[in-house]
Amino acid sequence: MHEARRYQPPEQIRWSEIGDSVVILDQTELPARRVEKELRTVADVEEAIQSLRVRGAPLIGITAAMGIGALARQAVLQAEAASHALDAGELRERLLGWCDRLEQARPTAVNLVWAIERLRRAAGIAEDPDGAAAAGFTEAPGISASESAAELADRLRAEANEILEEDRRMCRGIGEHAAELLRDGSTVITHCNAGALATGGIGTALAPVYVATEQGKKISVYADETRPLLQGSRITAWELGEAGVDVTVIADNMAAALFATDPPDIVFVGSDRIAANGDVANKIGTYSLAVLAKHHGVPFYVLAPTSTVDLGTATGADIPIEQRSADEIRLGFGKLTAPADAPVWSPAFDVTPNGLVAGIVTEQGIHRPPYVDSLAEAVATAEGERAERGSASGIAAKTAEEGR
Repeated sequence: MHEARRYQPPEQIRWSEIGDSVVILDQTELPARRVEKELRTVADVEEAIQSLRVRGAPLIGITAAMGIGALARQAVLQAEAASHALDAGELRERLLGWCDRLEQARPTAVNLVWAIERLRRAAGIAEDPDGAAAAGFTEAPGISASESAAELADRLRAEANEILEEDRRMCRGIGEHAAELLRDGSTVITHCNAGALATGGIGTALAPVYVATEQGKKISVYADETRPLLQGSRITAWELGEAGVDVTVIADNMAAALFATDPPDIVFVGSDRIAANGDVANKIGTYSLAVLAKHHGVPFYVLAPTSTVDLGTATGADIPIEQRSADEIRLGFGKLTAPADAPVWSPAFDVTPNGLVAGIVTEQGIHRPPYVDSLAEAVATAEGERAERGSASGIAAKTAEEGR
């Protein structure tokens, strides 16, 4: 085996030149076209998340955080142009509205709420006794009550940058831990897209494929098509092909035949929310893949950053499941594929019980049952590391001048 060059993922998201908007790679256009889209308003950010122009739990959170940071920068620039004395208090009021709106954009992905709450804390926004965000300002460490709106906007952008950079580190960590599960010649099956285009880095479920390839291992991947919006065939196959990884697309209902005739060595999937007990919500169709893997003795692994672990949700039964538009099934790609008036049940996610999960891989390592203990320890360690860096309080504004 020879060591390949370090994988460089496509640029999923970036600041505009002056930092008052965010530019994304529009994933609804893949694989036919590689198109960027600028997000300039809170409605733009909300629509991009809801319409799956950006998708994947980590990238959804990053997009919301960067979107809010850009909106804050934009508000300051507009006030300066109009000679309006925008103060930090007024900007915090706007921030609350942006946060409240965006955290409702997709209910299942916990990273969205996690990232938005970090921006609230970075702005020194307190919580009221009932746990809801309030406009009251609290002097968190490193935050002065007399700071200007421009300083607050810089703080928000710095925190959004840290969320992005932290996700890149977490993806790399996940990949390095899980690459140990792959040997030269391993075959992986995955569902939906939990690669670079679902994150700010090299992905979650696909991260070990990229790391193992860097190590010189030959890895082959089966990508479930992933009905109804084909994130596996449109995005995972495109991403792996761009990286030079051997990938074969199968329709979702072909997975059982594959397991029966030529079973893969391992299953890697991502997650949008992991409950405290290790139950896992992921793209609809993940549960059936887990059942197949269990029946055929193939290990089933879930890969996600600790930001996807929701210790406040006890079991998978408590995870809210997003319901998607009926037309995504009846008229998903422009042609009627069911009667126009046919009733449709379209959950975006299903929940895989922890008993079907061989291991959960985070940036902290490979976690085994009982997940209640191992996940709580991983989250505590990650939060401790984050506190040491001081990102949550927003005291590090080292990147705030970028894009000014």
